Parts: sequence; structure tokens; C-alpha cells
Amino acid sequence: MNKDYWRKKNVFITGCTGLLGSWMTKQLAEAGGNVVGLVRDVVPKSNLFRSDFPAINMVHGCLEDVEVIERALNEYEIDTVFHLGAQTVVGVANRGPLSTFEANIKGTWNVLEACRRLRTVDRIVVASSDKAYGDQPILPYDETMPLQGSHPYDVSKSCSDLISQMYYHSYSLPVTITRCGNFYGGGDLNFNRLVPGTIRSVLRGERPKIRSNGHFIRDYFYVEDGVEAYLHLAEYMEDRSIWGQAFNFSNELQITVLELVDKILEMMGSDLVPDVQNTATNEIEHQYLSAAKARDMLQWRSHFTLDEALRHTIDWYVRFFAEEASK
Repeated sequence: MNKDYWRKKNVFITGCTGLLGSWMTKQLAEAGGNVVGLVRDVVPKSNLFRSDFPAINMVHGCLEDVEVIERALNEYEIDTVFHLGAQTVVGVANRGPLSTFEANIKGTWNVLEACRRLRTVDRIVVASSDKAYGDQPILPYDETMPLQGSHPYDVSKSCSDLISQMYYHSYSLPVTITRCGNFYGGGDLNFNRLVPGTIRSVLRGERPKIRSNGHFIRDYFYVEDGVEAYLHLAEYMEDRSIWGQAFNFSNELQITVLELVDKILEMMGSDLVPDVQNTATNEIEHQYLSAAKARDMLQWRSHFTLDEALRHTIDWYVRFFAEEASK
């Protein structure tokens, strides 16, 4: 991250109360950026609202309301947009696909349409996902592969990704797209996710629950590496040749769900045995990404090993639950 680059930049972030958005908001505010966050729900325990809350402007509204987005972009004279906001929980998408489609698909075209109408935004980074690829027969996934999600969440990301590409090809909008794996790190309060759920279970002395059979392979990506990747990509957008392109960001580490849980248990000094429930549905068994394009075209590298990232994450939750218990 080039802090000088972001000083005085007017940055609009959707999803600023989420895991990635909260870390990014703090980074940009500390670098002297003028950050405007779109906030649908106030989540007091969010990483954004906890200690040393950054000085940002907040626009209250939702992704489904294009007029709110357009007003914010115009009145705050935004030059950079990070569209991170989405409904990100697979189980929620399976139970209620329409609300996921509204947030993830309509929300994306609303952000991009507002930028198209105003023509004042210089760079837009849209968060897609490795799930946009669907289930591919060849591993690792690279950016040449088709987007073919089959289940509600996956389809929503395939659609938002393609819509983003369309806005570049049809309207020359300055868009790039990120495809990352499963983010983890301090500040994730969705405890149905593997990493925070496992850490919370250990701290409570409960067996960590694994919804799948434990052998699914996922691409896990530490949130601080994710923030650096997004900002690095946005800075590179001074080069117009990368507009309209998608980039995978990954540590390229293959690890099963059970292996990751066992590693967390070992690092926390726990002898608990995972509860493998094998109840997961509409999930892909084996996914991981190639980051070769980002390395070659953007000279991007991750900064944290898995052990370093997990240690930072565990320490965050130990502090979080200690603070909660003291209230």
C-alpha cells in the first residue's frame, strides 16, 4: 500500500462494516483518505465500530437503492469505489435466494450504473469470489475459466462478476474485479464460518462443529493480505490496460477443513475433538485459486504465512471475548 497515493482521495466503500470493509476503512482513514461508507445496518460489535473508530462519513442506505448510491458518489465527489458489500453467507443464500440476488446482483449493477451516469469516478474495484467459477474440473482455478455458479450464492457472484465486465466493455467504465477465497481474520462476527466459529468454540470449551465431512478443500485468505491486494490493484489502475480484467488473489495453499480446524486447535493448545456433522449442501468440494496473473501483471505478493495469520486472528478473538466478558 502506498499511503501517499491515498492521501486526500475520496473513497466510497460498500460493505464497510463487514470483515474486509472494516479493515480497509481503517487502513484508508489512517492513510489520510476521505472515506465514505455505505451502511445498511449499524452493527455495534463490528470491527469498524470498536476501538479507535476511524473518522469517516457514513451514508445510511442499502445497495438496492440506486438513488442513495448516486447521491453519495455525487455529493462527496468520489474518485474511488470499492464495492465490497454483499450477502456473503452461503446458508443464508440457500434459505432465501431472492434477497441474496437483490443485494449481490442488483446491488452491483446499481453501484456501476450510478458510476456510469456520473462519469466522475476514476477507479472501481468490485469484489467477486472464487465461488463465481462454480465447480471446475481443473485445478487451480485461473482467470481464463468460465463463470458457472450452480447454487444461489455462487450464481449471484457469477452474475455480478459478468455485469462488472459488461460495464467496462460496453461503457468503458474503469472497473477491475477481484476473485478471492474465504476471508478470515479478526473482526468476523459470522460465527457460522469456520475460523471464527472454531476459535469461539475452543474458548468456550466446546467441540468445534464442521458442517461438511471435513475433507472439503478451500482457499483461505487472510483479511490483511486481502486489504493490501485490493489497494494494490486500485493503485495499479493508473494503467488502463488492466481495466475490465479480473484477478485472483490467493496464498495458493491447499488445506482441508479438518486440517485447518486441527491447526487452530493445536495453536490454541486444545485437545477438543471436532464434531464432523456432514450436513452441508450446495457446496463445492475442492476449490483453490492460481494467483499467477496477479504476480505477473501486478507484482503482487502476500505478506502473511498461514501460521502468522492464524496467530493474529486467534489473538484478536481472545481479546474480543475477554472484553465482552468484562462488560
